Amino acid sequence: MKTQPWAIVLVLFITALTSSAQLLYKMGADRLSFDLLMLLSNWPLLLGMLIYGIGAVLLIIALKHGEVTILYPVIATSYIWVTLFSWILFGESISYLKLMGIISIVVGIVFISFGSKQEGVIAYEEGV
Repeated sequence: MKTQPWAIVLVLFITALTSSAQLLYKMGADRLSFDLLMLLSNWPLLLGMLIYGIGAVLLIIALKHGEVTILYPVIATSYIWVTLFSWILFGESISYLKLMGIISIVVGIVFISFGSKQEGVIAYEEGV
């Protein structure tokens, strides 16, 4: 199966969505109370859950039109999004180790991308 370019773009969008959901979880956790009424009125937490659900549905659609080995590494960019958004929104620091981790993720995605385009890759074929 050839991965559709729009599926890659969709997965990038999904990573931005789910990263936003994770940040909403953080905001909701700061307001967390185990009182049922307070839990149901914790809009960041509820909105984060909704966005995560939407991301899951969109991921299923993207995976239907692409290879897992191409699309799933793109999901690793969510670590980059969360780090950047946390720096912007919460003032969290980006240490040299975090920066090296981001660079490692980008390099890994590039390697996987090039590796999937190589000729002569051994593929599993189910016997007749």
